[in-house]
Amino acid sequence: MKRKGKWIVAGVISAALIGGGTGLAVATAGGDDSEPPITGSALQKASAAALDHTGGGKVTGTEVGDEDAYYEVEVTLDNGKRTDVHLDKDFKVVSSVADSGGDEGSGED
Repeated sequence: MKRKGKWIVAGVISAALIGGGTGLAVATAGGDDSEPPITGSALQKASAAALDHTGGGKVTGTEVGDEDAYYEVEVTLDNGKRTDVHLDKDFKVVSSVADSGGDEGSGED
C-alpha cells in the first residue's frame, strides 16, 4: 500500500515577506488533493495570522478551500510538532488542530 503525503515543500521565501523573524516555506498540495495552495498576498496574510496564533514556527503547507475553513495553514513548530491553523476569508483563526502527538488542538478563544 502506497501512502501519499499531504504536503510537498516547494521552496522557501524570506521571512521579510511576512514582516517577522520567523520562516515561511511555500508548499503545494500533493497526491490527489484538490485544494490549491494559498498564493500571493493571501499567502502572506494567512501565514502571518497562523504564525501569530502559534507563537512562531515555519509555514510548511497551505490550502485554499479546506474542508474545515476557507484557508488552512500548516505550521511546524520549533519542537517539530505540526499544527493546522484554520482561517476564515478575513484571515481570522477559527480553529487549530495539532497534527502529530502531544497537545490537543484548540478552537479560537
